[in-house]
Amino acid sequence: MSLPAFLDLEAIRADFPILQREVHGKPLVYLDSAASAQKPRAVIEAMSHAMEYSYANVHRGLHTLANETTDAYEAARRKVAGFIGAGENEIVFTKGATEAINLVASSFGASLGEGDEIVLTEMEHHANIVPWHFLRERKGVVLKFVPITDEGVLDLEAFQRLLGPKTRMVAVGHMSNVTGTINPVTEITRMAHEVGALVLIDGCQGVVHMPVDVKAIDADFYVFSSHKLYGPTGIGVLYGKAERLAALPPYQGGGEMIGAVTLESISYADPPHRFEAGTPAILEAIGLGAAIDWLSGLDRLAIARHEAALYARVREGLAGANWLRVLGEAPDKGAIFSFTVDGAHAHDVAQILDRYGVAVRAGTHCAEPLMRRFGVTSSARASFALYNTEAEADAFVDALTKTQAFFA
Repeated sequence: MSLPAFLDLEAIRADFPILQREVHGKPLVYLDSAASAQKPRAVIEAMSHAMEYSYANVHRGLHTLANETTDAYEAARRKVAGFIGAGENEIVFTKGATEAINLVASSFGASLGEGDEIVLTEMEHHANIVPWHFLRERKGVVLKFVPITDEGVLDLEAFQRLLGPKTRMVAVGHMSNVTGTINPVTEITRMAHEVGALVLIDGCQGVVHMPVDVKAIDADFYVFSSHKLYGPTGIGVLYGKAERLAALPPYQGGGEMIGAVTLESISYADPPHRFEAGTPAILEAIGLGAAIDWLSGLDRLAIARHEAALYARVREGLAGANWLRVLGEAPDKGAIFSFTVDGAHAHDVAQILDRYGVAVRAGTHCAEPLMRRFGVTSSARASFALYNTEAEADAFVDALTKTQAFFA
């Protein structure tokens, strides 16, 4: 299958300095973007410029550097809001998507009691399982899990049966980091709201690979990380409907999140600052803003078609490989290719692929329940991004075929 001719791949790849390097004498083929994407020069330069020419702490200073840095930090919040169709006061900066989920679980969980129910799915990342288990352990909350089919698709009929008068929260991934399954989050949200439950969507993969409009989805909370979105590590985003954030107690205490402090009492700032205690990830927010500017200059639908074509090319290249098992074959899935090789451990597969310059992930991908559902202990994962090429897809197929020969 030929790639759609909508993206200037040569220009895009030139924006990523790291893609010019070699590994073990071979051109780098980076297929681990689902774990963390590489960074375009615009992000690197934005953060460097802020450190070199205009850095200070935000919000509390009155001098020029403080004002400039505060403006840049809050501009990043506005860019994030515009990127997902949210209000500026509905965007909370966290240190990552994991903290964002923990924030909601902790603050919303304060109102839960024994017997209240939270509905998750078998395909969730640990970050969207473990914080809810804390509530199970500490407050007697009941966790229920939506099963998936052999193809990796959520069983929506089973989901409907799990919903009930005690359901307080539904937490679900927009797109699986293992199978690439894209969940019908708008429909899931509608079904949850019909029984009075709130909805949190883990958008770490979804926001990277498709346009997201949180208002159209109608989810109460939507979280994602910067580093998968071509931005820096150390910062993530919690979107919450204004009324939902206003109803949550603070997650952490300290500077910035307060209204007033006396020896006898405290009051809290309005959201989003209520949830941003202490000095935030200032440079990282500026870098995230630069990543959004850069990505917004590209055709998102063309990117999705490009990534889908790469995935299809790999599947065609490996057609008939009876030594290969692919995990998840959902229709219209994202460009994530998780697989096992007969007679080989995923770690060994990844290490041999690395000798050919091909970087893939190996392990449980922080999704042990999903691994058990598929009856495997681990898998290897090649994940495709907008900067990958036909030649790299072919290089992966060739390297994997050669790798399998070691175990034949």
